[in-house]
Formats: sequence, C-alpha cells, structure tokens
Amino acid sequence: MTWIKTIKMDEDPRVKAAMEAQRKLYPQEYATPVPAVDKGSEAGITGSHTLIPDALYHSFAAFGAMMAPDLPLKRHQHEMIATMVSVTNRCHY
Repeated sequence: MTWIKTIKMDEDPRVKAAMEAQRKLYPQEYATPVPAVDKGSEAGITGSHTLIPDALYHSFAAFGAMMAPDLPLKRHQHEMIATMVSVTNRCHY
C-alpha cells in the first residue's frame, strides 16, 4: 500500500497508456497476477509511479527489458536475485 496519492488507470489516459505499454515488454509468464499479492495496479510500487506516467513507463519498461526470455538468466534466477535484493534492502515487495 502506498502512502502517497495514486491515480487509477481509468482516471487518466496517460497512466493507462504507460501501464499498458510497459506490460507488453514483460515475459509472458509475468502476465498472470498472483492473487495473494495482486491488489490492483494502483497498489504498491507501481501505483507510486502514477503521478509521473513517463517515469512509470520507463522504470517498468526497463524491468521488462531486463527480464527478456532471450537473455541468459532463467526466471528462477531472476527471482533468486530479486529475493536477495529485497532481503538486503529490508523490503517486503
């Protein structure tokens, strides 16, 4: 949950366009939300970027590019790295 103002996709066409464009860059296996974690696109780290749609797109598009399936790391390796970074940063995301 973010503690700053967030904008819903249906409230601002720029936010909707940024969300949809960056999602196209994610590998297919990331397309299915995890029900226990998915609280909507306005919750959490993604929602915190909705005040600046260009930043939202570029930040998350970079993540999508780094997860490209043609790169040498597999998904389980990405998840292992992400877990260690989160633990190191004491982040619950």
